[in-house]
Amino acid sequence: MDFKQIEAFVNVVRYKSFSKAADATFFTQPTISTHIRNLEKELGVKLLDRKSRVVEMTPQGSKFYKYAVEMINARAQAFDALGSASDSVEGILEIQSSSIPGITFLPEYLADFRRENSGIQYYVSMSDTQTVIDNILERRGEIGFIGEDVTLSALDSSLVARDRAVMIAPASYGLPDRISMAEAVTCPFIWRETGSATRKSFEHAAAALGYDKEVFEVAAMFDDIDPMIRSVEAGLGVAIVSEKMAKSLGPNIHIVEIDGFDEIRSFYMISLKNISLSPAAEAFRQYVYSHSLLTGDQSENNQR
Repeated sequence: MDFKQIEAFVNVVRYKSFSKAADATFFTQPTISTHIRNLEKELGVKLLDRKSRVVEMTPQGSKFYKYAVEMINARAQAFDALGSASDSVEGILEIQSSSIPGITFLPEYLADFRRENSGIQYYVSMSDTQTVIDNILERRGEIGFIGEDVTLSALDSSLVARDRAVMIAPASYGLPDRISMAEAVTCPFIWRETGSATRKSFEHAAAALGYDKEVFEVAAMFDDIDPMIRSVEAGLGVAIVSEKMAKSLGPNIHIVEIDGFDEIRSFYMISLKNISLSPAAEAFRQYVYSHSLLTGDQSENNQR
């Protein structure tokens, strides 16, 4: 079993495509295909389902994947321990992020870290909080950023940022700067998917004020935050988003305060416990710890 074969398999799973894996690793697609074919022949099982447009793992491939990632990371850690003279790290760092941290504070971390480590390449997948948790547990990424704390024994979770959640409305609605929850429920809402931590926090706050989520008029639901914001700009409805994000939007968006809803969102970095992270992932994790504005808050920022 050759490490190039294992790396080819992991990268095809990561990018869900032979061609994208080839582009990212500077191999040709036939080379990637040959590595996978030889690995499957040696193991005596099919690892990948090539029938659909998006390449997926077979059940046997899913079982092998976690060991493949461990082998690659352990090998990289061994080379790193044997030591290069340079403190710079390199490699492909796969990150899973929910939408709010992925748009607000994560890009700054990515840019600043790469200024110090120019050999780093990022692969960032954005989804909702629950999907990020599931992907990290399935080793589809080494570091995750989410909008709620988790108490799963398999995960380390550390507080790295905070932000307020606010309602944004089309400027054309002419809403005042502050309204009651009773007034808010009369607005058509644009929701994120049900796994969104932002949506959950608002629904809980509304329920505490006596408004069940069923009373809200739903104009649309999106699995991506960008078309959701564009739809608010176009006048489709209102939405709940990060204040930092809201303040970066254009004049067609109006920020509205809701009485009784003063939610401070906390954002967390997660990773699997008791596994070998790649040198790039471990260096990035330590970088975020040391550069977080919340590092002084030891009571909440400790790994759990």
